[in-house]
Amino acid sequence: MTVNMTKGQAISLQKSDGGTLTAVRMGLGWQAAPRRGLFGSRTREVDLDASAVLFADKQPVDVVFFRHLVSDDGSVKHTGDNLVGGAGQGGDDEAILVDLARVPVHIDQIVFTVNSFTGQTFQEVQNAFCRIVDETNGQELARYTLDGGGQYTAQIMAKVSRAGAGWQMTALGNPANGRTFQDLMPSILPHL
Repeated sequence: MTVNMTKGQAISLQKSDGGTLTAVRMGLGWQAAPRRGLFGSRTREVDLDASAVLFADKQPVDVVFFRHLVSDDGSVKHTGDNLVGGAGQGGDDEAILVDLARVPVHIDQIVFTVNSFTGQTFQEVQNAFCRIVDETNGQELARYTLDGGGQYTAQIMAKVSRAGAGWQMTALGNPANGRTFQDLMPSILPHL
């Protein structure tokens, strides 16, 4: 059963049978929004990028994004860059796989961000979402939908953080501006 998350909501990433999740996928999907022009509606491709920043005691220690597809320890993997989107209604355009069992013990938070590498604002995006899927069985656990566009080029989407022996996910959904995860670091830090 999927939980449709609202901004700031946290859920435990535990299996329904009480077991602990061992591997999750953060999926990102989007579509370019049609724009009205002189000759009718048309769309312009939008290149959104998903990134995962790994933190240890509020300090960034690694990042996974389109230019660094695998974390140094191998526990987090990006499936590759999608330059145009298109799924936006269920399928993932980009995905980051997290082997929670392999994440080193000193990593206590992983923050997922989305940014428009081409600098277009979210007014030019529709049907955008972030979701967490149990990779062992393909079940969607949680989904956070970007509602409405805005004059920003990025979102601090969600984070997974250690909660006792397991993990929890918090939907953040905070708008920011920046073309890369580096640009977003000042916006990420208050959420740790």
